[in-house]
Amino acid sequence: MNTQKLSDYELVKRYTCGHQPSFEILLNRHKNRIFSYIIVIVKDQQLAEDIFQDTFIKVINSLKTGRYHEEGRFVSWVMRIAHNLIIDHFRKEKHLPTYSNDAYEIDLFNSSKFSDATVEQNMIKDQITNEVKDLLDELPDDQREVVVMRHYMGLSFKEIAEQTNVSINTALGRMRYALINLRKMIKEKNLILSFE
Repeated sequence: MNTQKLSDYELVKRYTCGHQPSFEILLNRHKNRIFSYIIVIVKDQQLAEDIFQDTFIKVINSLKTGRYHEEGRFVSWVMRIAHNLIIDHFRKEKHLPTYSNDAYEIDLFNSSKFSDATVEQNMIKDQITNEVKDLLDELPDDQREVVVMRHYMGLSFKEIAEQTNVSINTALGRMRYALINLRKMIKEKNLILSFE
């Protein structure tokens, strides 16, 4: 039997019955998505790695002690754990630190228009990317989170609602206010976020 083709649910069951390689498959299947989510929110490589590690320690402990119950998708459950650890971290900090946009290179709004670009286009792209990141940093946390989860991670509003423990209407409302705020900031700062 090819364990790579098993569903997350089947792999979880096998792991809880003592089949260690099943967890490795789960980890490899979802690690990029989970880590991307963490780093987009915390914006610090070392901190993201620590939270990622803590997330999977919690996942293993929950699975081993039987505290995981299939109430949806496995990855959504892991994302909720990561989300809660991020919130815990910022609560301990008691203030939101400022971060440099140079700390990591993730293009939040990736576009095929940017492929095979000239040096000048790459410079404009970098400037636009940094301006978008700066704008996102100015949004309230709940609004920024929805924008990142929707546009960077490609999650549906149902998945966003599940992972942030709010209703779909609340998630939609946060996106609406985020877009209103972004448009307002773009207008106030007189930014041009295009190649025109």
